[in-house]
Amino acid sequence: MTKHKSAPDKQPQLLHLVFGGELKDLDSHEFRDLTSLDVIGIFPDYQSAYAAWKGAAQRSVDNAMIRYFIVHLHRLLEPNGLAALQRTTPSS
Repeated sequence: MTKHKSAPDKQPQLLHLVFGGELKDLDSHEFRDLTSLDVIGIFPDYQSAYAAWKGAAQRSVDNAMIRYFIVHLHRLLEPNGLAALQRTTPSS
């Protein structure tokens, strides 16, 4: 069994969700069919989420009604942001 230790110099985990689907209208974020949403995945940082988003968006370039989005899950999980985390972390 592998034990995970948190290193003091390790960056905080910033989760991002990449998903998409066909929109009802190009001027909205309302999806035509919620049961057919394409969930690409959850990624540990913005850079890897962006790469996944870009790949999904390029695969659907022939259908203008399909849009993919990156959701910053870390902002939903920690609404006060990194400032709250930094206040609770002892400085070196």
